[in-house]
Amino acid sequence: MSIESPAPSDHCHVALRVGFASSGQPVFETLPARAIGSGTYELTGSPGMVEGCAAGDLLRIDADGVFRIERRGPNLCIQVFGEPPFDAESLESLSSDFAPLGGLVEAPAGRRFIVVTVPAAAGFPVVESVMETWAAGVSVLIEWGFSNVFGPDGEPLNWWQAPEA
Repeated sequence: MSIESPAPSDHCHVALRVGFASSGQPVFETLPARAIGSGTYELTGSPGMVEGCAAGDLLRIDADGVFRIERRGPNLCIQVFGEPPFDAESLESLSSDFAPLGGLVEAPAGRRFIVVTVPAAAGFPVVESVMETWAAGVSVLIEWGFSNVFGPDGEPLNWWQAPEA
């Protein structure tokens, strides 16, 4: 009998800077990723607080947590915040609503927020309809939005559109 060393894993976690606390200290969100090269990672999970990226995106990440998109993946990221936190039934309902679209719905244990990763190919009208219908049936004050669709100036990034020939 021989014991083999496990294959090296390229799965890891990365810390992306969300912003700064009132103390001036940086605030980070830790996300699952796959190491591609030196300082380059493919996100395997979408963020709940960081704006501008989603699972499937290839990022170059600096030591201070600032990132640049090297290549967009195929997914939209929707961040949903609720007051009070969401109950298990509302989370399950949203998961069921997004399952036919190939979407993944996740939340931390306390369910203070929800993250939806859904292929952009599902289409904005369908995704928005699912969110609006779900939000209307939940007894929580909800705020939701796409976190990787608009730039800092509020203009659509249009990365989901096919390049013009």
